[in-house]
Amino acid sequence: MQSLANIAYLIASIAFIFGIKMLGKATTARRGNIISGAGMLIALCATLADGCVLSIKIAAVAILIGTIVGVALAYGVKMIQLPEMVALLNGLGGAASALVSLAEFHKISTWGWAEYFASSGLECGKATIYGVNFSTFAAAFIGAVTFSGSVVAYLKLSESVKFSTSAGKSLTAGSLLAITCLGLFFTFRKNSSAYELYATVAIALLLGTTGVMRIGGGDMPVVISLLNSLSGMAAAATGLVLVNVVLVVAGCLVGTSGLILTIIMCKSMNRSLVNVIGGGFGTAVGSAQSGTEKPKAISVDDAYYALEAAKNVAFIPGYGMAVAQAQHAVRELGEILERNGTEVRYAIHPVAGRMPGHMNVLLAEADVPYEQLVDMETANGAMASIDVAVIIGANDVVNPAALHDKNSPIYGMPIVNAHLAKVTFVLKRGSGTGFSGLENALFTMPHTRMVYGDAKKTITALVACFKGR
Repeated sequence: MQSLANIAYLIASIAFIFGIKMLGKATTARRGNIISGAGMLIALCATLADGCVLSIKIAAVAILIGTIVGVALAYGVKMIQLPEMVALLNGLGGAASALVSLAEFHKISTWGWAEYFASSGLECGKATIYGVNFSTFAAAFIGAVTFSGSVVAYLKLSESVKFSTSAGKSLTAGSLLAITCLGLFFTFRKNSSAYELYATVAIALLLGTTGVMRIGGGDMPVVISLLNSLSGMAAAATGLVLVNVVLVVAGCLVGTSGLILTIIMCKSMNRSLVNVIGGGFGTAVGSAQSGTEKPKAISVDDAYYALEAAKNVAFIPGYGMAVAQAQHAVRELGEILERNGTEVRYAIHPVAGRMPGHMNVLLAEADVPYEQLVDMETANGAMASIDVAVIIGANDVVNPAALHDKNSPIYGMPIVNAHLAKVTFVLKRGSGTGFSGLENALFTMPHTRMVYGDAKKTITALVACFKGR
């Protein structure tokens, strides 16, 4: 049975690898998700059949409850709530790892090292004891940090609670020092106490809370990606404690892919990960727009005439499109423009929205042709020739202050150069700042016109104009 379980674990690991690879393309992402899910089902069945679970009935009930909750979340969540759901699921993964490490350490404390090593098939020795202690500590620490940090991220993204980000730096530094000393003390002792592990979890929960609390709203996509990576690392550490190959493989895949994505997103913002974790960006309202120039607003009819005459149009989506759930209306307008002889493309900034790939997910859900989605570099190469750039709820990713204002918190961050288009329309609910709290000089430029109102209603009205004339 052990041999069959190992074969099943190998198959599950291969499914995870191919599933993640297929998630890299919109055309294969759905299939990749199904393959990864099938791999997890195989791993669960193998674990139950291998006799590792003390009560199959209790495990089956837990799996059934988890399945029902997961399906309900997946079907019930709105597209605008995806970032919050991703943050919450990352946190639950971290919590599971922390709880498993605590349970496994209690087993060691009850059985003793000799019996524990005999049951796990490991050789009893100092190096192995240190390794198990370190893996247990790492799983508890990283899992608890991930859980509390993800809960705070969830509350920030859902705007349920407003946090003060100026506090907590000294508390975070103290927590890091305490956790380092505790980790060394716990790892290199044969008779470590469960109380030390409880203290680790308590400090880690505090560290995750204060760490994410300081990070501003504009950095949330990076935070989500980092928390995803941490949940994978916690799972890998738990796999080492349990001597479970498939858990190590799955955790390493999630951890490394999440870390790579985090680094890519930091590069897209022209900032280091240390700078992001340090917090501050997106926590205070930026300086007022230069000069006395006010944004110029136009009606939907005026916007229609400009779009009707345009030879090429670039849509630049942001979180406002998600809030208004306007992606289907945008796709319909794009199709009408194409039938009118207009070339249409969608310029996607890597950190637009509030989670990695947020805009890609929304537009794919609306069946926007994948070939029309262009990355920031490609879009910028042709932006000067664009007749009309339509910004839908984006703020920081099109803010020219990133290019020339050295006092701006986003100075140096690559942006979509919407200010180079011949005409720029900004679809916005009101005259306030975006989620990061920064003013945008683009809104007062001579060729920019504001179209105030709910983005979905505005786009739907433009569609009606095209259909009625």
